Amino acid sequence: MFETSLIELSQSALQKNINFIKKMIGDQIRLSSVIKGNAYGHGIELFVPMAEKAGVQHFSVFSADEAFQVLKNRQNGAGVMIMGSIDHEELLWAIENAVEVFVFDLGRMENALQIAKKHQKQVKIHLHLETGMNRLGLEEHELLKALDLLKKYPNSFILEGVCTHFAGAESIANYVRIQRQIDYYKRRIDLLNKHDISPKYQHTACSAAMISYPETRLDMVRVGILQYGFFPTQETLIQYIKEKEDKTDPLARVLKWKSKVMSIKYVTTGEFVGYGTTYLVKNDTRIAVVPVGYAHGYSRSLSNQGRVLIHGKQLSVIGTVNMNLILVDLTESPETQIGDEVVLIGKQGDASISVASFGEFTNQLNYELLTRLPINIPRQVVD
Repeated sequence: MFETSLIELSQSALQKNINFIKKMIGDQIRLSSVIKGNAYGHGIELFVPMAEKAGVQHFSVFSADEAFQVLKNRQNGAGVMIMGSIDHEELLWAIENAVEVFVFDLGRMENALQIAKKHQKQVKIHLHLETGMNRLGLEEHELLKALDLLKKYPNSFILEGVCTHFAGAESIANYVRIQRQIDYYKRRIDLLNKHDISPKYQHTACSAAMISYPETRLDMVRVGILQYGFFPTQETLIQYIKEKEDKTDPLARVLKWKSKVMSIKYVTTGEFVGYGTTYLVKNDTRIAVVPVGYAHGYSRSLSNQGRVLIHGKQLSVIGTVNMNLILVDLTESPETQIGDEVVLIGKQGDASISVASFGEFTNQLNYELLTRLPINIPRQVVD
C-alpha cells in the first residue's frame, strides 16, 4: 500500500524453469533448490511455497536462520540442508527438526555427533570434502579421522550426503582445475567405499556444473540461479545452446521489479538535470521522476546509463541516480503521465530489461544484483 516499488514473482516462469531443470537431470536425480541470499533476492517467504508448488521437495540454504525461514514457510514438508553457518547452540535445533547440515571440519562434526548422542537422536550430515577450492571442506588427511568419528558414534548420525563445490564451473578458463577436483572427489569416494561408508546422496553440481559437466550430476544437484531464470554466465548459455537446434534461451525470468511515475518535469534547453553537471539537456525535455534510487538497490553506476520501460518503450535514465529517485527522459514516450507503470527489471509488452543488462553497465554478476534487492521492497506472487 505504501511502497514506492514492487517486486512480482511469476509462478508460471518458475514452473517453466523447474521443468527445464528436471528434464535435464531426469527422474533419478534429486533437485535441491538453492535459496541462500534471501532466495537470490526473490524472498524466501514467498519463494519456498512457490517452489514446492512447482515440484521442489528439497532446499539448500547457507545458515540456520535461512533454514528456520524454510521450516516456517514450507507447506509440503520439504527437506532443508544448511551448507554453511550454524552455531554450536543451533545444532540441537537442527537435529530436532531433521535439518541436514554440512560438516566441513572435525570439530563441528564431533560437536554434532556428541549432541545427537546426548539427546539420543540422529544428526543428518553431509561430509563436505575439500577438493581444490580451498574454502570449506574436510582435507584429505582429515578424512580418516572423520571416519573414526563415524565409527565412534554409529547410532548418532544419518549420512545424507558426501559433497564438494567446484571453483568456477561457469568458465572454461577453470576447466583443468574442475577436472582435478572431479578426480579428487572420486578418490575420496573410493576411500569411503573401502570403509563401507555409503551416503544417500553424492552431490557436487551447481547450476553451471550441471550444464557444462553433466558427469557431475550424480545423485543430486544443487541448483540456484537457473531456477530463477538466469544462466550463470553467457558462456554457460552458449555451452548449452551450441548443441541445440533451438538457439533461444529456454528459461523465463521469475522476477519483475516495477515502480510508477511520481512526477513529471519540463526542463528547457541548456539546463542541467539533478545533482552536479553530469547531464545537460540539449533540447526542451519532458522528464519523469521515479521514486527508486540506490537505497532500493538501483545502483549509482547506472547514472546516465540505465534504462527503464514505460509504455513498452526502453527509455534512458538521465542524471545521477539519487538515494530515492531516478530521472527518465520521456522524449520517446510523450504520452506518459503521472502514475504510469515503470519497469526496472522485467518485461512490459514486447520489451524487456534484463538483470544481465544491468551487469553490463555496473560490472556486477546476476547473483550480486539480485541479492542486493532490499528485503523491504514488497514482493507478491503473480500467475
